[in-house]
Amino acid sequence: MSDFLDKAKDFADKHDKQVDQGIEKAGDMVEQRSGGKHDNQIDKGVDMAQRRTGEGDTSPR
Repeated sequence: MSDFLDKAKDFADKHDKQVDQGIEKAGDMVEQRSGGKHDNQIDKGVDMAQRRTGEGDTSPR
């Protein structure tokens, strides 16, 4: 299992921009499906996830 996690971390480090974009799209979809009820919490979660995926948040939020 740790080999898989190491590979996932490697991928996230090498492709930070793409990972951040994917996280952003997922957050937008959740916001849309929730009717905007939890936008602030979702935005915080997206920001936290993006900071943990490599060199930092590269999306234009």
